Amino acid sequence: MFTIGEFAKHGRVSVRMLRHYDAIGLLHPVRTDPASGYRYYEAGQLARLNRVIALKDLGFSLHQVKVLLDEDIGTEELRGMLRLRRAELESAVAEAMARLGQVEARLRTIENEGRMPTEDIVIKSLPPLRLAELTATAASFQPQDIGPVIGPLFDRLCGLLEAAGAAPTGPGLAYYEDAPGGGGAITVHAGLPVAAHVGTDHGFRIVHLPGVERAATVVHRGPMDDVLPTSQALARWIDAHGYRSTGLPRELSLACPEDRTQWVTELQEPIVHAG
Repeated sequence: MFTIGEFAKHGRVSVRMLRHYDAIGLLHPVRTDPASGYRYYEAGQLARLNRVIALKDLGFSLHQVKVLLDEDIGTEELRGMLRLRRAELESAVAEAMARLGQVEARLRTIENEGRMPTEDIVIKSLPPLRLAELTATAASFQPQDIGPVIGPLFDRLCGLLEAAGAAPTGPGLAYYEDAPGGGGAITVHAGLPVAAHVGTDHGFRIVHLPGVERAATVVHRGPMDDVLPTSQALARWIDAHGYRSTGLPRELSLACPEDRTQWVTELQEPIVHAG
């Protein structure tokens, strides 16, 4: 048998918490000394304490925890609930990290305001391409909306090409258009160049993407979640050199290893002379 202080140490909780659990009927001591009021616990009560903490961490109120424990929830069911909560927390952490990356990208852009771009921006013509293509809609052109759409499109497209026995003849290309109906939604195109003999009966479309007479291009290194400083440097260069954009930039994947920090992507923005 343990004093409340000893039991609190074994359970990795505070004495104050145990007193509260006793007061609300969630975890009573096995004995309370009538003269001194000291509470005493048994080691077997650690199992109930563990369930209380686990369910509380799942987001249940203490009242709900008491109801669940009084219903004698099974170990496997509790494990399943904990696994689900873990997945939710991991997803929340990933989203928070993505937002942090976007904030850092925006800060770098703000720090570079008023400076002329130093990136190697090149004007070139873009050849026409025959692409196997899949499309989907993103809520906006923000990286956090584009990323979850474009990645799965390319994964699915690669699988369809492999099933069709067709190998891409060049790097992947993403391009974008305003979605019908407005509202800021974007039609996302994921394409891979293919040979002329590849047909359209494999779950993807074959499109002939026209060439571009003049495009301002710049190479972005790193994940596309961090593309904002590069894309805005390109925009400033276009404006400073007397051009105007005629469409959203294409993204040519020059290298996309598993380590996203090593990605290399060429942004290709169609332009014409302003005025």
